[in-house]
Amino acid sequence: MKQKIAIIDIGSNTLRLVIYENAKSGKRFKEIENMKKATRIRNFLNDEQELNEEGIHFLLNTLRDFQTIINLYEVKETICVATATIRQAKNKHEILKIVLERTGLALNILGEYEEAYYGYLAVINSIDLVEGITIDMGGGSTEITHFNNRELIHHVSLPFGALSLKIQFVKGDIPTEQELVQIRQYIRSQLQKISWIENIQIPIIAMGGSARNVAQLHQNFIHYPLAGIHHYEMSISNIHDIKESLKSLTFKGLQNAEGLSRDRADTILLAIEVFEILSDYSSASRFILSEKGLREGVLYSKWNQREREFTTLVDSEIHELIEEYHIDVPKSKQLVKIALMFFNSLKEVHGIGIEFSTSDLELLKRGARVYHLGNYLNEESGPLTFSLLANRPIGFSHKERVKLALIASYKGRGTFRQFLDPFKGWLTKDERKKLCLLGAILKLSQSLNKSERNIVNEIKIQPNDDSWFIDLYCLNDYGPEKYQFEKQKKHLEKLLKITLIPHFHLVNR
Repeated sequence: MKQKIAIIDIGSNTLRLVIYENAKSGKRFKEIENMKKATRIRNFLNDEQELNEEGIHFLLNTLRDFQTIINLYEVKETICVATATIRQAKNKHEILKIVLERTGLALNILGEYEEAYYGYLAVINSIDLVEGITIDMGGGSTEITHFNNRELIHHVSLPFGALSLKIQFVKGDIPTEQELVQIRQYIRSQLQKISWIENIQIPIIAMGGSARNVAQLHQNFIHYPLAGIHHYEMSISNIHDIKESLKSLTFKGLQNAEGLSRDRADTILLAIEVFEILSDYSSASRFILSEKGLREGVLYSKWNQREREFTTLVDSEIHELIEEYHIDVPKSKQLVKIALMFFNSLKEVHGIGIEFSTSDLELLKRGARVYHLGNYLNEESGPLTFSLLANRPIGFSHKERVKLALIASYKGRGTFRQFLDPFKGWLTKDERKKLCLLGAILKLSQSLNKSERNIVNEIKIQPNDDSWFIDLYCLNDYGPEKYQFEKQKKHLEKLLKITLIPHFHLVNR
């Protein structure tokens, strides 16, 4: 039975409702509704740091609108969380009471640690990194964590966000250069209090609306060929380039900038300053965007309390992909087995101009598990397989997703080049050759289970100048496999510029 859950996130800049659906406990959940209201509730804090009546009125009206949507979806459980602005409001207990009385919602005000922890939890459950710094910059506070071996080591909540920086330092719609100087000094003074960040030289993983907008802006600037921003990687210089491009725009120009939300036009430059200064102070190696954040962290905490079935996040998510597209698991296991026999035999052959690594072996195994997964939806599965794998967030970096997609969709060098064309600059000539070879191994391996009887038990390659003798030891009649092998061997022959001479042998079990 499918579970549904609604999460209402009361942030300083926006109020957001997201409804999730989960078919199996502990498995992947998906968004089925997402709506926000940019109320900027922080603007309703008065001089005494109390949320005024107008702010409470806005909050209640928005929550009632959200409840209408929740009821339409027949959601039985709603989690309502609030972050910095409500946490810092002097009348927060009164707010809790009014919200409960007027809407029936029990508002959970997250502490600084909880807010940081949920962001960290979202990252380690959706991005396959061993160590990193997470930053979740909201409107009223900025949460930063350091994790190593995927365990939370440090956390801190800084007393500023994009909106509070604007309220504190900026008089007009967008900051002047003099105001930016003051803001940079303030940000640096706050970061310098955190010794564990200085010069740590690890990736930064950023989440939240401002970070999403930075990634979207960069993708638009470079005409990025993939969909989605989760696990999108940028260099630190890319952040600086975006800032310089935006600084030349008027407020109206920022409001109309492609990739930038209109309601963040007045705060995006402030957010970029934070990202750039943090990157510089920590000597960050990369800047990575996580589309998963606080809300998903709450869900992982609630729905994912189980021991992992797989050793890596990537393999766990590939398993979920296999279940979703009903891939024949025994058939894919046999393909893995045959592909590994080919790979290990080929690795022993000298002079082919390719050095294989452990990561190549892992890529081949994963490619075999999802080889032509598009068959489930369409017989012409190559383009569909490539698109599904290249565009689906599965814990990999975008480059690694493209590599997996290229070998799992392999039909021949022609389609390989076609799929590769938008990403040609991502891969070296040697990488392209190696991926082509891994794809050809999968295609040839698939031919050796044509009858789906799992009969191939051993493969041995004996190179002899331009001809390679391949001994294939089978446990049963191999007629269909021999016929298909003869048809498909051309792919490997063209790549290696050799002739394959197969010898099939019938052996006892």
